[in-house]
Amino acid sequence: MAEDDLSAPLGQKKRKPPAKLPALVPKAIAGILLLSLVGAGLWAATVDDPLGGEPVAVVDTVSAQAGKSGEAGPGGGATARHDGNASGPRIAATETPQQPAGKTVNIIDGASGKTQQVVLPSPNDAKPAPPVDPKLLETTRHGAIPRIGPDGARPSTIYAQPLKATAKSDVPRIAIIVSGLGVSASATSDALTKLPSAVTLAFTPYGNDLERLVGSARGGHHEVLLQAPMEPFDYPDNDPGPQTLLTSLSADQNIDRLQWLMSRFQGYVGIATYMGARFTASEGALGPILRETGKRGLIFVDDGASPRSLSGQLAGAANVPFAKADIIIDSVPTAVDIERALGRLEAIARERGVAVGVSSASPAVIARLADWAKRIEARGVMLVPITAVAIKAKSS
Repeated sequence: MAEDDLSAPLGQKKRKPPAKLPALVPKAIAGILLLSLVGAGLWAATVDDPLGGEPVAVVDTVSAQAGKSGEAGPGGGATARHDGNASGPRIAATETPQQPAGKTVNIIDGASGKTQQVVLPSPNDAKPAPPVDPKLLETTRHGAIPRIGPDGARPSTIYAQPLKATAKSDVPRIAIIVSGLGVSASATSDALTKLPSAVTLAFTPYGNDLERLVGSARGGHHEVLLQAPMEPFDYPDNDPGPQTLLTSLSADQNIDRLQWLMSRFQGYVGIATYMGARFTASEGALGPILRETGKRGLIFVDDGASPRSLSGQLAGAANVPFAKADIIIDSVPTAVDIERALGRLEAIARERGVAVGVSSASPAVIARLADWAKRIEARGVMLVPITAVAIKAKSS
C-alpha cells in the first residue's frame, strides 16, 4: 500500500495540489496593461481630437443674440458684448472630407443638438466680383479706405447697381436692407442664395473672410453697406464691439475708429448705423462722422431704430446722400407680423413714392422676403437698391 493511501482520510483520496503558474506570467500581464494605459494617456495628451477622428467641417456661426435694451442688433435680438471674433459655439458638420464644395451639409449645434442645413458655395460656381477701383482707395495706417477719385468719381456711384432699363420713374420704389451679415455662415449663405439682387446687404466689420463674402454679394449684383457700431444708451453693458464710435471720444478719435472700420473690406456704397441711440442723438459726436462719410464719397443710412436720431438733419446740412429706414420689418419676428410690416412698407411707398425697410438676417425673415419679392412687381411696386432712394446731396 502506498504511503499516500495510508495518510489519506478514510473513504477519500488525497487531492493533488493545483498547478502553479510560472512566476513571470502575472508580471508580464501587469506590464502589458501598464504599457497600454501609459500609451493611451500619451495619445490623449498629445492629440487634439475631441470627436475621436470623425471627419468634420467647422463652420463659423453666431451665438450672441442682439440685446434689446432699446436697440436691435444686426441679428435682430439683444446685443451682448462683441469681442471682434465669431463668438458662437464650434459647430461640427457631418461632411466627409471628400465631399465637394457646393453641397448641402448638416450643421449640428453641439450645445443644443439642433441641426440645420447649410449650402457651402463652390468657388467654381461663385460669380466674380466687380473689381474695386484702386483710384477710389486711400492708404491709411489701418489699411485702404474709400475716397473720392481724382476725377470726382464717388464710390457710392461707381459701386451702385443700375436700375432696370424698363424702370419707370413714377413707379413706387422700395429699398430693403438685410443687416448683420458676415458673422453667421448660415445667415450669409441664405442671403446670398435666396434674396434677389435688388436687396441691399449690410455687413458687420467683425466677420471672418469679409472680402470674399462681400465679393460674392457684389458678384450677385447686390449693393453693399458697411455697418458702423455706435454707442447705445446702456453702453458698456450693451457693447456693439471693438472700435465702437463713442460720445466720450474726440472727433479725431472717432474718425480714426471709423477709418479702421472702413478698412475691413471694400466695394460698399455707404455707411449704415449699428445701434447708436446715444451717439446719433449727439450733434457733436455724429456731425464729424457724417462729414467724413460725405468726404469719402459714401451715402449714410440710418436704420431707423432710434426716434432721437439727428442723422437726417445733419446729413442735409453736410450735403451727404442719406436714407432712413421707415419700417423695421422683423421688429416682431413672426410670419404674420413680417407680412404686416411689408404691407405697411408698400403703403408708405405708394404714398410718398419711396420707402425703406430694414431687417435682420434671420432664416424666417429671409424666407418671407424672398417670397414677397417675387410678387411685388405684380402689385405695381418696384424693389430697388438703396442708392436709388437715397436723398441726393445738394449741389454746392
